[in-house]
Amino acid sequence: MTQKLLFVCLGNICRSPSAENIMNHLVAEAGLSQQIRCDSAGTASYHVGSSPDRRMAAAAQRQGITLTGSARQFVVEDFETFDLILAMDRDNYDNILRLDRQNQYGDKVKLMCNFCRTHPDKEVPDPYYGGTEGFNYVIDLLLDACGGLLDTLPKIWV
Repeated sequence: MTQKLLFVCLGNICRSPSAENIMNHLVAEAGLSQQIRCDSAGTASYHVGSSPDRRMAAAAQRQGITLTGSARQFVVEDFETFDLILAMDRDNYDNILRLDRQNQYGDKVKLMCNFCRTHPDKEVPDPYYGGTEGFNYVIDLLLDACGGLLDTLPKIWV
């Protein structure tokens, strides 16, 4: 059975596509590509159809990860499609749960930083209006969180 993960941020051009591609990279390294599928979305429609932000892509490339995909907006059907929905920050988390009008899917929605192994952050900061170091930091943070998530997945789905 394939498990489906959805990573969600605001515009789906920085944090969530980075998390999606980092997780795909780690999943492939672990030989689990047939068991785990990843996607990403944004809570807003600002960048629908856009490629990942070039500054984010450069930061990821420095860690050996290529960012692919195009931005899309989170839709209510995602609750049914995905087994786990990972919000980058508390605003994203709240916006996702607002769409769950029947309160059926709250157990599927988690904050990404809940899976960090070494970073103390509670949220993945949005680097969009910052400089290079912010993008580099987000990649480091997501590498940590995605590694922790991969370690945790068997326990979540047992």
